[in-house]
Amino acid sequence: MEKHNKSQAVDSLFKPFSLGNLKLSNRIVMAPMTRSFSPGGVPGPDVAAYYKRRAENGVGLIVTEGTLINHPAATGDPNVPNFHGEEALEGWAKVAAAVHEAGGRIVPQLWHVGMTRANGSQPNPEALSIGPSGLNLNGDKVNEPMTQSEIDSIVKAFAQAAADAKRIGFDGIELHGAHGYLIDQFFWERTNQRSDDYGGNMIARTRFAVEIIKACRLAIGPDFPIILRMSQWKSSQYDAKLAATPESLAQFLAPLVEAGVDIFHCSTRRFWEPEFEGSSLNFAGWVKKLTGKPTITVGSIGLDAEFLGAFKGNSAGVADINELLVRLDHEEFDLVAIGRALLVDPAWADKVRDGRWDELVPFNTEVLKKLY
Repeated sequence: MEKHNKSQAVDSLFKPFSLGNLKLSNRIVMAPMTRSFSPGGVPGPDVAAYYKRRAENGVGLIVTEGTLINHPAATGDPNVPNFHGEEALEGWAKVAAAVHEAGGRIVPQLWHVGMTRANGSQPNPEALSIGPSGLNLNGDKVNEPMTQSEIDSIVKAFAQAAADAKRIGFDGIELHGAHGYLIDQFFWERTNQRSDDYGGNMIARTRFAVEIIKACRLAIGPDFPIILRMSQWKSSQYDAKLAATPESLAQFLAPLVEAGVDIFHCSTRRFWEPEFEGSSLNFAGWVKKLTGKPTITVGSIGLDAEFLGAFKGNSAGVADINELLVRLDHEEFDLVAIGRALLVDPAWADKVRDGRWDELVPFNTEVLKKLY
C-alpha cells in the first residue's frame, strides 16, 4: 500500500454514528490490544491516562484491552486487568470517567482465554484451564470437557461483568468471541467436539455464545449495546474458517443476531482482503450484508507491513488509507478499528482529520514497553 493520496477526502471517517443510546462523533474505533500493565489485575491512573489520550485526540469509540470475567482460569497473565472485584471495578470506573471527560465513548472487552491458557499458569496455578472439549488449538486433549455447571457459571460471570459495566458508567460491552479464545473455541469444530446441545454442527456450536449474549441482555436491558468480536482466523492457524461460504456464514450468524448482538466486530489480518471468492467484500462487509447489522472492520489499517511482521523485527511504515475510505464511502462497513497505528500515535485520528499525513508516527515494537 502506498503513501496516502491527499486528494481522497476523509469525511466518511468523521461522520457521526448512532445506534440506540450509543452516539459517536465519528467512525474511528480504538481496537482492543492487550497491554498487561495492570498489576494484580487492577487498572491504575496510567491506564486511565492511556485511554483518555486517545479520546482527547479524536477517537470516537474505545474498546478496551481484554478484561477478565470472574473465573480463576480466565487468564495466564497476572497483569491483564480484571473486570470483577471492588478494586478493579473502581479502577475501570475512573477509566470510563476519564474517557467521557475527554468527549469519547468506551466499552470493555469481556474475555476468557479458555484453552489457550496452560495449566499451572499464574495468577491461579492451581486452576485447570477450561474449554468445550478440553482440547487446545491443535486439537490435542489437555483437560476434560466443560461440565454443564461450568458452562452455566461462565455464562453467569459474563452477565455479571456486563451488569457491572453498565453500573460503573461504560457505554456498552464487547464480548471477545474471536482468535481462538473460549467463546471461539465453542464456535470452532477443531476445539468443539461435543455431542450434546453445544456441539455437533455449526448452529449448535453457537449455543454457548447465544446463552452468554442472552444473559448479558437480561442483565443490562434493551438499550445497552452488545458488540461481538469474531474472526475466522485463530492465533495458531491464520487460514482457519468457521464458515467456508456466504451461505454457511449466514447460518452461523443468524442465532447470534436473534440472541441480541447489536454490532459485529469482524477481525481480519488485512482489511482489504476479500473473504470469499467472487466478491471483493471483506469479512465485515459480508457480515453486514448477511445480517443487516452494523459492523466494525479491522486489520492492519494505516500500516504498510504484514500483520505480525513488526513483532518479528520488521519495520512498519505509514500506509495509504484510500481503499479503506472508498469502502467506507460505499457503506461496506460502518466503523473502522485502528490498532497498532493508534497504539504508537495517540493523535492518529486528529492528524488524519486535519490532513497531517507527514506527522503520522510509524509503528515500532518499542512502544509496547510502556503505556504511551
